Amino acid sequence: MTNIDLLPVTLREVGLRDGLQSLSRTLPTDQKIEWLRAAHAAGQREIEVGSFVPARMLPQLADTAQIVDAAKALPGLVTSVLVPNLKGALAAIDSGADLMLLPISVSHAHSLANLRRTPDEAVAELARVRAARDAAGSRCRIEVGLSTAFGCTIQGRVDEDEVLRMLRAVLDAGAEEVGLADTVGYADPLQVTRLFEKGLAIAGERLSCGHFHDTRGLGLANVFAAWQVGVRRFDACLGGIGGCPHAPGASGNVATEDVAYLFASMGVPTGIDFDALIALRGRVAQWLDGEALHGTIARAGLPKTMLAA
Repeated sequence: MTNIDLLPVTLREVGLRDGLQSLSRTLPTDQKIEWLRAAHAAGQREIEVGSFVPARMLPQLADTAQIVDAAKALPGLVTSVLVPNLKGALAAIDSGADLMLLPISVSHAHSLANLRRTPDEAVAELARVRAARDAAGSRCRIEVGLSTAFGCTIQGRVDEDEVLRMLRAVLDAGAEEVGLADTVGYADPLQVTRLFEKGLAIAGERLSCGHFHDTRGLGLANVFAAWQVGVRRFDACLGGIGGCPHAPGASGNVATEDVAYLFASMGVPTGIDFDALIALRGRVAQWLDGEALHGTIARAGLPKTMLAA
């Protein structure tokens, strides 16, 4: 390995948003804050803590402003929130979050189903968000997650040229960072390599994140493929919960503990304490009793041959 191969990798924990929004139950605020603090204590330094959407749509995340408040008290933590539109972005700015993530579907059909607007209409909304953020003098960074970049359960194939067109469009509209998301678990490692290489040639370091689901068992392989071409930041979810309502049967996001193990096994630092992370998974499993948690390292444990990262 070259020295650059061993640059630290950031794992953004998305369980408090992507994970919990997929469940019918609502986790109490005090347990969310306990999860947040324990994840920070385990070494996680970027956490997606919620979403500013109407409470009638996602009552599970109605306390996002409170979770942001708790997150801001944790040193060195990048607090991320998802926002679907300008109204949500204004709430994110008011909350003091460090980063707002706007999901924009490349698939026309998925965009209409998920956001009730076309992809290009979503880009126009992004431009309004950027203008409002700048007018407010806020430091809240704007990231776009290009959803269904590798395929769509509604539309089927998503053309790579359309992904690259949308990548250029969101950068022109004011996105400061962009991620490519395998929202429904269709990607394979060669596709990931090809699309990220093309995207990095356009966006450089602004293409900064990979978001993968383990729906068909290729989640870690896809993370590795993106890492090999230079991606150093990934979304992951404790226990592999979460998913997309338009991907029936999906097992959820790649599990944080499995992705952390992948990199630790290769000597790539993530800053994560395994014992603390696995202990947190145990507590979350108790809070979510009856819900399916995924991932393998929590069951098998760390191998004796693995050197400490």
